[in-house]
Amino acid sequence: MADGTRRPGRPRSEAARQAILKATHDELLERGYGELTMEGIAARAGVGKQTIYRWWRSKAEVALDALLAVAAEGIPIPDEGGLEADLTAFLRRTYGMQESEGPILKGLLAQSLLDPGFAETFRDHFLAGRRAALGTILNQAVARGEIPAGTDLGLLHDVVYGVLWYRLLFRSAPLDDDAARDVASLIARSVRIGE
Repeated sequence: MADGTRRPGRPRSEAARQAILKATHDELLERGYGELTMEGIAARAGVGKQTIYRWWRSKAEVALDALLAVAAEGIPIPDEGGLEADLTAFLRRTYGMQESEGPILKGLLAQSLLDPGFAETFRDHFLAGRRAALGTILNQAVARGEIPAGTDLGLLHDVVYGVLWYRLLFRSAPLDDDAARDVASLIARSVRIGE
């Protein structure tokens, strides 16, 4: 707590928290979001359900944190020295994770459509975090003079993630290395044309 006092009950264990996140991710990969339960997470992590509820109010929240941990670890922010190379590297990792993580993302998106409270959490934690990672790459390109000052960076975010969500949800085309390269090239060309 902010004033330094501790909430009643046992102190939280970071080891237990990490075990819960790993167990949640493993359950999601094996069973999918629809079959995820707090009981299943607790059994797999070797903790009681109350331990989970000390950190998270719902399966959606623990699933979101498990996905955030994977995204933070698996999608580093590259600095290859140029916008197109940076975007290509970032998108290869981002799009490449969709084979394993895509069903989890779809489950969380569906939950956000059903639960406005969770929609806000999903937007503020996951979507904003991924946009911030991409923003770092775009801001590096602005600093290098590759993107003109005054360019609508929000629109570039929407193009990049719009492709991801559209292809993920409707399976209209693959999310592969070719897609990563093509989107990176499209963005790099569009900002050059706008100069």
